[in-house]
Amino acid sequence: MVLRKYIGDRDFYRRLFAVMTPVLIQNVITNFVSLLDNVMVGQVGTEPMSGVAIVNQLLFVFNICIFGGLAGPGIFTAQFYGKGDDDGVRHTFRVKWYVAAAAIAVFLALFLTCGEGLISLFLHQGEEDLDLAATLIYGRDYLRVMLFQLVPFAVSQVYSSTLRETGETVLPMGAGIAAVIVNVCFNYVLIFGKLGFPKLGVVGAAVATVIARFAECAIVVIWTHRHRDREPFIVGAYRSLRVPGELMKDIAVLGSPLLANEVLWSAGMAVLNQCYSIRGLEVVSAFNISTTVSNLFFCAFFAMGTTVSIMVGQLLGAGELEQAVDEDRKLIAFSVVLSAGVGVVMALLAPLIPQMYNTTDTVKGLAVELLMISAALMPLNAFVNSAYFTLRSGGKTVITFVFDCVFLWVMSIPAAFVLSRFTALPVPSMFAVVEGLNFIKGALGFWLVKSRRWVNNLVEER
Repeated sequence: MVLRKYIGDRDFYRRLFAVMTPVLIQNVITNFVSLLDNVMVGQVGTEPMSGVAIVNQLLFVFNICIFGGLAGPGIFTAQFYGKGDDDGVRHTFRVKWYVAAAAIAVFLALFLTCGEGLISLFLHQGEEDLDLAATLIYGRDYLRVMLFQLVPFAVSQVYSSTLRETGETVLPMGAGIAAVIVNVCFNYVLIFGKLGFPKLGVVGAAVATVIARFAECAIVVIWTHRHRDREPFIVGAYRSLRVPGELMKDIAVLGSPLLANEVLWSAGMAVLNQCYSIRGLEVVSAFNISTTVSNLFFCAFFAMGTTVSIMVGQLLGAGELEQAVDEDRKLIAFSVVLSAGVGVVMALLAPLIPQMYNTTDTVKGLAVELLMISAALMPLNAFVNSAYFTLRSGGKTVITFVFDCVFLWVMSIPAAFVLSRFTALPVPSMFAVVEGLNFIKGALGFWLVKSRRWVNNLVEER
């Protein structure tokens, strides 16, 4: 009988898979193509692969800033949609445009003025005696081209996030699939100079990504405007950019901690990787392989996080508070079980995937060890991720800030800093210790979710 609290009925899983499956498919395809891209660049050599990996770590901060900035208004979007308030959805859509424009301006200025210096922070000589100067040049050239994809990426997310929050998850998936097909095709011809195209190496990889971002953006935007009957929020969305002051204030109050959390969290992840990079450029390469492969398998609980935010957010907005609590518990349980199974598959494949890279045996061996650790900790990370999205769905953004970002900067980063600089602990052991700190985070998440502080209807009086 106890298990019934964690297992839903047929209708529950039908709704779960209806939301999760398109998001999961899009994430899997996107990350699978990222793996293929990574392997293609890896065929050029360790230094090009490392340069691209460093820049992608910096661009990751921008990507997460967009996700975090849109998440604040997105909380209201899901609840307005659950309430049936098209005007409310329209207003939150406009807020997302303001956030995206600000993020583009800030990061474009940062990368243009400080890009080369930021790349240099990750360049340290290790045991392999790799060429740091060449790595810097590869990274710089790659970044210059990748700046052109900031705008289409942000615009795509403004539209796609709103579509998902209003129940349309298939179209963003389709746009993502089209984009990755475009990306992998142009990667092949531009990196290696096939079919009469010039051989551009890492610059070719960047050009392919830019083309793919514009393709994805065009699909999402055009579809939305051609399906006004299905997406009524877009009707009149640009007649005015005005947002009610009270709503803007509420979004700012709830969204600012969330945005700060995502920016500081992504920056913290960059700092964390910089700590590991102290041990040498081969460590950067190994983490690049491990992270790219892990992200493919992490799609399971990443998709469940989105599912939690959508399903629970809509129930809260509709005033079904007890049902929201019940389904949230079942969603978290499903995410943990699913991730445990995926972790087993990842562990079995971990020794094989790094062999596809044209790099040294040291890098490959280190990547395998990092992958095994990530696989073992996947159920824990799935629970932490679901707890985070549960708290966020109810608007508890200050709590999520403490739960996610403060923990990273107070616990994980100091641990990595000390271990990397003042001990001789091997990199895999250091990684296991730092990631293992998430057991504390998991215990905190369990208490916060069980306390029901997140059970709030934010749009009841609107």
